[in-house]
Formats: sequence, C-alpha cells, structure tokens
Amino acid sequence: MFVNAAVTSTGQREFRAGAAEQRMSLDFLHEYVLGNYRDLYAATLALDVNHFNGAMVVTNLLRTAHLAGPERRAVEGRLIAARLRRLPPQRVYRVFRELRRLGVNNRRTRAIIRDWVAARPDPAFDAVKYRRSLSIAARHAHLSLPAEVGTALFDWRRPKRYGTPILEAWRRAHFEQRALYELPYTVAEGLAVRHGISRARFLTGIAPKLTDGERLRLQTSARRLDVAAVGTDLPRVPLTRLASYVLSLPRPDRVRRRAELTDALRAAARRAAGRQAGSWGRVVAVLDDSYSASGSGVKRRRPLAVALATHYLLETLAADYTGLWLHHRGDPLLVHPIGSTGLGARILDGLERRPDRLVVVSDGWDNAPPGEAAEILRVWRTRLDPGERTSIVHLNPVYDSDSFDVRRLAPAVATVGVRDAEDAATLVELARFATGTATFDELRSHLAARVDRFLAAPGPETGPASGPRPGPGPGDTAVPA
Repeated sequence: MFVNAAVTSTGQREFRAGAAEQRMSLDFLHEYVLGNYRDLYAATLALDVNHFNGAMVVTNLLRTAHLAGPERRAVEGRLIAARLRRLPPQRVYRVFRELRRLGVNNRRTRAIIRDWVAARPDPAFDAVKYRRSLSIAARHAHLSLPAEVGTALFDWRRPKRYGTPILEAWRRAHFEQRALYELPYTVAEGLAVRHGISRARFLTGIAPKLTDGERLRLQTSARRLDVAAVGTDLPRVPLTRLASYVLSLPRPDRVRRRAELTDALRAAARRAAGRQAGSWGRVVAVLDDSYSASGSGVKRRRPLAVALATHYLLETLAADYTGLWLHHRGDPLLVHPIGSTGLGARILDGLERRPDRLVVVSDGWDNAPPGEAAEILRVWRTRLDPGERTSIVHLNPVYDSDSFDVRRLAPAVATVGVRDAEDAATLVELARFATGTATFDELRSHLAARVDRFLAAPGPETGPASGPRPGPGPGDTAVPA
C-alpha cells in the first residue's frame, strides 16, 4: 500500500480528489508506516518511489532520528545520502529548507547537508541558479564555502569583479545584456524581463544554454515565435515525458509529424526496455483512454500519457503484442480522453487471445457497468485459469486518497502504482506482494536485496557522501549560523 502511494502520489490535485485530500491522506500514511515499520519505511528509499515521496521520507527520518538506535541511524544515513545524490538539486534544496523550518539542526543533519553540498560539481553554479536555497543551507548547517561563493551569496555587490566566470557573468548581467546568455536559462529569464528583451530574441540567444528538459518545455512557445534555435533531440527524451509532450500537441500537428513522433516514442521505448526487449512473449494491454485519463489542471493528461508510454514499452518488450484502448481505434498517437471507463469488455477481449501476460493500465474506476471487470477477472482466475497460465497485472497511475492506495480491480489481481512507464518492468517484480500471497519475510528479503543493490550502485554525481570532510582551506569562508 505504501509503495503504491509513494510511487503515484505527488500531493497534487487529481481528477477525483483535491490537493488537500491528497496531501492529508499521504501525510497520514507516511506517519503510520514510519511509526510502525521504520526499517521498511527507510528501505523504500531504495525503491522507485517518486521524488516528492523520496524527499518526504528523508525529511521524516531526519526529524525523528532520536527514535532510532545507533545501528539503525547508520543504515538510514547511508540510504539518505544515496537517495539525495539521485534527487534533482532543487528537490534536495527544498528538503534543506523544510529541515530549517522544522528546526532540525543536529550534528547528523548538518553533516548530511555539508557532504551533499561538498559533492556538488560546481558550487559557483549553485550560487547562481539556487542562490536563495544554498544561502539557507549554508546558514543552517554552518557550511564553509569557497570565498567568492560565500561573497556572492551574502554580499554580492561588494566585489568589482569576480574571478569565477559564472559569478562574474551573473554580476555583469545586472547591467549588461550580453552577459545574460552566459547564465542558466532560469536565472537569465528574470533578468531578461528586467532588461526589456523580447521573448523571441531571448530564446534565440539562450538556446545553447538550454537543458533537454527546458528545450522540450519551450517547444510550443518557440514554434509560436518562430524560433528555430530551440530544437530538441526527441529520441533522447525519457519515454513518459515524451508521451506527455506528444499528447500536448494538437491532433493536426500529431498527424503532420506522425513519422517523427512515432519513431521517437519507439526509440525511447527501446532504450527503456534494454535487454528485456522481445522477452515477454505474447502480451495484451488494456489501456484506459476514458475521460478521467485527462487528469487535472496540474497533472494534465498524466494518466493518458502513462498509458501511451506503456503501450510503446510493451510493444518493445513483447514478442507478440496487442494494444486494446477502451475507445480509440487506429493510430495510438491520436488517442484522446473521452467517454466512460468500461474495462470489463476490453479485458474479456484481451483474455480471449490467451496471452502470456495481460497488462491493464487504468485508474481502476470501472463504471460501465460498475464491477464488471472485477467479476470477469474473478471467474477467469477461479474457473478458467486457476493455474495462472496468463499473468495479469494492473498498473494504476492515480493515487486514491480515500483508500490510502491505488484503486484495485479485483482482490486476486496484482495492482501496483506506476508513475513512469519506464518503471513498469521493475514494478512487476513487486506485483506478487500486492495480492498478499507472499510472506512478510519474503518482503523483507526482497527489500534487503534492493537496499544492498541501491547502496552499491554509484550515484549520478561524484563526491563524498558521508564521513568527515577536510577542514576549510585558505580560500574557504565559514558561514555563520
């Protein structure tokens, strides 16, 4: 239950529940698991939980560290350091701001903050892009920073010139327009407005500095302003993010760019499948494109994007694949959310093909008629396929705040939460725990193995994660609390 919630929920508004309901439900679930199963709670940092919940777990473990013994704290410290190395920097800095708000400032917390900041590849870059957050972390953890970085954070107008290129570009950008284009996009954007630079001119100049994610987000505005410099290599974009981008395009644009978008989605799916491509035998997918797949104002078409990305991933994983949408027929690239959620009939269509695997991607609100899918799956499992020749898994991308879990189709069918389609193959490993057929000892063994692999794997960044750090050198400045 907790893993499903931690994979799917981001505390934001969903189609059937507001943000306050989502957050209250999720907060309760975190507190319950933390209080009753602390070792398993910490172990979820080694699973594919989303960034929002990973940050919540880190914060909760640090604020309740006094409740754990020395050995437990040591394991938690390694897990926290490993998870922080894998989180986006802005998410980590948000954790540090929350720790400051909660007044968590013990020696262990300061060491974790110190080691993470010390491992950052370019402190000067962080001083520009994450200026406020780094200054809060520096004050809270009493960090020693390189002299120019400390000056840029707390007294940036004093130097007439910085020796560090990015700090000097940031200083000059307050008075000189050309210096803007040496800065990260998110920093330069605000200064461009202050200088009165037109959007088209700014995007043309800043294009070489854009990250892949920024390029993808700016595609629509760049096309509208006829800025050709903001292009992106679509096959390099992660599969689910690419599916979201495709669904954000008007259908005529999708038709016009059909070959390009389809090739990009299949390339991303091959990259996500890796060595498992073609190894799943005969696979049938039932994909929910009902109106509820439109998501919410803050998560537009997210459930539909997961379904579309899963379609292309399963097409790559399977030796023989059939995708069945509830309403759409034809090219899946043109799918759009419409109509009721009649899962039963399409599940029956899928089972008639006698596949090795049946994968259902839906929010689980079977309502045309209600309960039909559950009854079909019950009869299939108890009467027609008690030997489980067909493996059935339900992937649900939507957290149900009322049940503290993702909504399930049938008790005998494994339901697992999914955030990104790329994780589907890994999440199927957890499916056997979702039906309650595995023992608690098996669950602990599985999590212990995942923790070992997680801690042994190198993080995306290099640098010390724990242990003492050398004292400040002659160029370092100690930041007061």
